[in-house]
Order: sequence, then C-alpha cells, then structure tokens
Amino acid sequence: MTSPRHPDPAGSVGPAASVGPAGSVGPDDSGVPLPEQPHHDGGPLHVPVRPRRIGDEILLRVWVPDSYPVADLALRTVADGEIRTAQLSLAAREATGAWWETTLRVVNPVVVYRFCVLAADGAVTASGAPAPSYAWLTAAGLVPWDVSDATDFRLVAQETAPGWVDDAIVYQVFPDRFSRSAAMPVDGHGRPAPEHLPEWAIPMAWEDEPAVQGVVTGQQFYGGDLDGVIDRLDHIASLGADTVYLTPVFPAGSVHRYDASTFDAVDPLLGGDEALVRLSAALHGRGMRLVLDLTTNHTGDTHEWFRAAQADPDSPEAGFYLFDEHPEQYACWLDVPTLPKLDQRSEVLRERLTRGARSVVGRYLAGPVLADGWRIDVANMTGRHGEVDLTHEVAREIRSTQREVAAVTGRDTWLIAEHGHDATGDLAGDGWHGTMNYAGFTRPLWAWLANPGSELNWLGLPMTLPRLSGTAISRTLRDYNAQLSWEARSHSQNQLSSHDTPRTRTVVGSRGRQLTAIAALASLPGVPTLFAGDELGAVGTTGEHSRTPMPWPAIDETDGESGADGEGGADGEGGADSERVDLAILAATRALLGLRRREAALRRGGLRWLHIGTDALIFARTHPEGDVIVHLARDAHAELTLDLAALPGVPVDPAGSAGSVGPAGAAGPAHAAGPAGTAGPAHAAGPADAVCPAETLHHEGGARARLLGRSLIFSATGAGATLVKIARAASDVHHPWH
Repeated sequence: MTSPRHPDPAGSVGPAASVGPAGSVGPDDSGVPLPEQPHHDGGPLHVPVRPRRIGDEILLRVWVPDSYPVADLALRTVADGEIRTAQLSLAAREATGAWWETTLRVVNPVVVYRFCVLAADGAVTASGAPAPSYAWLTAAGLVPWDVSDATDFRLVAQETAPGWVDDAIVYQVFPDRFSRSAAMPVDGHGRPAPEHLPEWAIPMAWEDEPAVQGVVTGQQFYGGDLDGVIDRLDHIASLGADTVYLTPVFPAGSVHRYDASTFDAVDPLLGGDEALVRLSAALHGRGMRLVLDLTTNHTGDTHEWFRAAQADPDSPEAGFYLFDEHPEQYACWLDVPTLPKLDQRSEVLRERLTRGARSVVGRYLAGPVLADGWRIDVANMTGRHGEVDLTHEVAREIRSTQREVAAVTGRDTWLIAEHGHDATGDLAGDGWHGTMNYAGFTRPLWAWLANPGSELNWLGLPMTLPRLSGTAISRTLRDYNAQLSWEARSHSQNQLSSHDTPRTRTVVGSRGRQLTAIAALASLPGVPTLFAGDELGAVGTTGEHSRTPMPWPAIDETDGESGADGEGGADGEGGADSERVDLAILAATRALLGLRRREAALRRGGLRWLHIGTDALIFARTHPEGDVIVHLARDAHAELTLDLAALPGVPVDPAGSAGSVGPAGAAGPAHAAGPAGTAGPAHAAGPADAVCPAETLHHEGGARARLLGRSLIFSATGAGATLVKIARAASDVHHPWH
C-alpha cells in the first residue's frame, strides 16, 4: 500500500508565507519557529576545535537570535557517570543576536552534553510564539521537557577519520558492469571470452539487460575489469569525485564476489594483482583515492579456508567457522549455504584476516596496493552470533591494524561499515569511522521523494514505498542522526542508491525529484557516495537489476556534443542516446558535486534547519567562510520567506534594499547563468554601495530564490532545489580558526 499524499497549504503556488511563524506547519515540539530558536551543532561555528584527547578544553558556542527571549543558558554534561553543570556567559553581541559560550573539559572518551534554555514565564518570540520557560537544546532540537541522553551532543576524544574524508566525494564501482578494457577478449557476439572462464559464468554482451532476481543475477558475466576503470577516470573526475570505492575484487563464485574463494589475490578476470596496483597508482597520480571492500562476516563455500575446514575437523581453519555438525551443517549468512559465517572467536582467523600488518586488512593498505580504506561488508553481523558479540572488538582491531600500517606508509585510512538499519550503537568512535547511512539519509529521502505510484517494496514489509511529508521525514533526518556524534555522521556515506538497492530514478519516478535528491546528496552532512550510473538517470527495480553496464558509447557521444561540463540539449533532452543518458541529470550531478567540492560550508559546515513543510525543506550549512542555504522542493509550493537575521554574522543593510539573488547587477527574478542553473553574485537595488550578502550558487528544476530587503523568498513551480550563499560579516570575537 502507498500512503496518501498529505494536503498542505504550502502544496500549491500562492501568497508568500513566512518561514516558521506560529501557526505554520509544526517543525518540532517546542512550538517555536525554527529560525527563532537558539542553535548549536557540531560544526566549526559552534565547536571551533574538536577534541583529540582526554583532557582537552573545548569551547562551546550557542547562537541566540534576538527574536528569542532567553533569560539564561546552562550546560549539562556527564563526566565519569555523574551530571555536571555550568552557566554560559554572554560572549558577544551581533546586529541580530548574541553568542553565549562556555568551555567543557573532556574527561571520558565520549562526553555527552546539552544546554538548558530558560525564559521568563509568558515570554514570546518576535513572531508571537510562546517561548517555553524550561527547555533542553539537544542535537535533535529544542525540547520543552526532560529527555534521555540519546540525542545529546557528543564530543569524541578518539582518533577520527583522516582529514581527507571530510572533503571526499565517493564514486562506487561494481567492476563487472563498469567498463571492459581492451585486455578482455570478446567473441563474435560481443561477449567476454577470457582464457579461463569459470563454470558458473554466463557471458553477456555489454548491451544486454541484467536479470532482476534469481541465482542468474550472480552468474551473468559482462567482463568489466580494473583496467577499464583506469580508462574511465576522466569521467569519474568530471563528476567531482575524488575517491573510487570498488565492490570486492577477490576471486569468487559470482560476479558480485561477496563469496570470495581467497583473499590472497585479485581475481584474474579483473586483471589480477597487477591491475589493482595499476589502478591505485593511476588514482594516486591524480590526487584521488581507492577504497576496497572486504567481507569479515563470511566467505564463499569455495574459499580455501572453508575447504580446509571441511576436509579436517582438527585443522585451524575448522575453528574459523561455526559448524553445527561437521562438515555439512554450519551457520551461514541469512541461511545462504554458499556463504558460511566466520567465527571471530578464533585467534588464528583474526591474525590472518584483521590483526596486524600481515593480515588481509593490513596487506592491501600497504604497498604496492596502498588502498586508502576499507568498506566492511555486513559489518553489523560481523562477530555476532547468538550470545557472542565481538563486533566492536573486531572494529577496534581493524583500526589498530590501520594505525600500524600508517606508521610505515604515512597514509591515514578510512574504515566504513555496511549497516542497513540503526547503526548508532556501533559508532562509539573507537571502531568504525562511519557507516553507510541508509537509516539516516537514504530511506528518509526515499520516503519523501518516492514516486506516488511506486510498486517497489519497502524494507521487506507487506507494502510499497510510502510517500511521507517533509514534516515526517525530518524527524528521521533530525532525531536519528542526533544519536550519532558529529564525527560519525560526517564520516558516514550518504548514498541515494547502491548495488544493493533499486536505482534512484526508479524510486523517485521523475527527473525533477531526482534533481532534488542530487541536491540533498551534495548538501547534507556526510560523505556523498554516487553509485556508477546514477549520474545518467539509470533505472533498476532491484539491487541486481540496478547493476546495469555503463553505456559508454552514449556517454562519449554526450561529452563530445556538450563538453566536459555535460551541458547540451534542451533541458537535457535530445542529442546523445537520451534513453541511456539523461543530460539534465548528468549536468546537475557535475554542477552540484562541483559546488560541494568548492564550498567549505557544504563539506565541513554545521547544519541548521530553517523550514520543514510537506513539500519543502530549507536548511543552512554554517561555516566561518559563509553559510549556504539549501532549499529542497519535491513539488510546487507557496512562497516561503526567510529573514536573514536568523543567521549569525549576516551583514544587515540598514537601507532595506531589495533585489534578486542572481547575476551581478540584476534586479527582479533570478536568472540562471547557463543551462546548469548557476548564477553570479547578487547586488541589491538601492544605494550604490549597498551589496546584497546573497549569491545564488545553483538552482535546479522548478525551484527559485529572490531577495527582498534582508529576506530570501523561496518558491517552486515543481520539484527542484536552490542553493544560496550568504556572506559572513567580520565578528569582534576572536575565533580559533582565524
């Protein structure tokens, strides 16, 4: 069943409405409009320096707009299991609000904290909304009652992910379906014909459509290889990506290779060890990085360890697995007999697989491969079986191995965990750096942008994809992610689809909603991860069906017609093979991920929600170099007005000048500079020396923004997105980032 679409006064184009006044769509339970609330997050405006070790003194800052009648602010934290409190002091005033500050000494590896916000009884905000006399400011927002510590802010005094992860844009490659190099021989029908074709493999022509389900999905062999990835690095780089994540490359009994037969070599079908070394060198030569995929939960039933285990119950390898009755009855992943589960209680297994520089984990991080990280498949099940739970221990051990190898190579590496649901309990900071954030990114966006007529199944439940309002999915985006430390969220992967899911275009059902989805991918906290083919508007109803070979002739024709920026055709129509390549999606992907690469706020900024409605979401990524306000629309909606006074450090033009957020010197509605929707800095009409602080960075689809005085007015005639940069005035407060 599909949920009916909820009516909303913002669902159609109509008179302008303020962003957040009392009586509008309720964004949270405080009753206070979002722009008028006090704010704190883990970004550099509010926590200028993150802790590195126990004993660090950390400056914490809270922004309180003048529109909120605060009486006092206090810090509540937990140290050594006991509550401690401290009052905040008023540190600096700005034109539209004030900064309150305190310091917090880190005494435990993970320190939780929140702020008590007090107001006089009967006090109201500038818009007339009642201000709670007693409320907690947590990572989930302003809450006017006592809550558990689950959504408290967190300081983590652990070694965090490498700095490059904060700036990374990841491109996921499923090697068999990405690109076939000239090194792979083919037969007269265009099918791969390697010298040693495995018995399980069914050769396929590159243009053949993959199966939707069944055993055959793992047998259809298209012949993509690692030298083919090297051949296409220009395309990957053109998207703004700087990190290639490969699904498994080890020999196996299928094309997905999660059923490895050994971890000691690269599959010859992909080019062997030498090809992986060549790919790594080619990436590093461009300043790019390589992340590999390892399954620590199971092997294939053809793995050399499992064969030895079955052959001899007294062998060391027999202790690697969980036999119920040797040799034929054993635990396996989701009862799939070809995927026998590993027993992490075996010390010998751990020495071979995860512990130390000579382990599988260590060897591929060292030379000559020099991988830059591991994605751990089925990390949520690794080391868990019945009463046994060694997941955190294994994660810490892998981190220890990474440090050991880094001491030799000088290269810090990333550790990402696959986790399909609530991963908050596994991200304490001393193990996995982050997760594939299906729970806190993918699924809420799917539920908001879903095709109303979708027949796709939802999470194995007896229903199709729900279509939820922005108000509903914002609770997941805020409340779930509030249970992660800022580091864990920032260093987790955000993906709209992957090799295990339907394609983004199939989920959302339209170009416009996919444009909105790409803007969310480029702008929300987390590491944007693009599954190869999504940039083309590729379709697929299941994970297996989504593993479609890349249509390189159509892509090459597209780039030949439009140049590296991907522009060309009317609104992305016509030109190259438009059934295989949606030019508008390709251009938007390049433009939006390019903005992510350019704007520090989109990569490293904090997050502040400013409007939550059925069909529109507005938030700011806050950063000392300037904020970026992001407007996401899934459908047409009434105009929404945001007073820029809600943001700290915004220059206020006393003349109240008006103008567009568009090209320099323009007035009236914003104009895009070219098909990609980019625009230059905006100058307000008015005094010659009055410069508007807003600059439209990009707009897509039916979404637009314009400036009126010190207010931004957002509108949409259909699905799309607008990104606007706000200049930051110099502050009289000394900041550690200066």
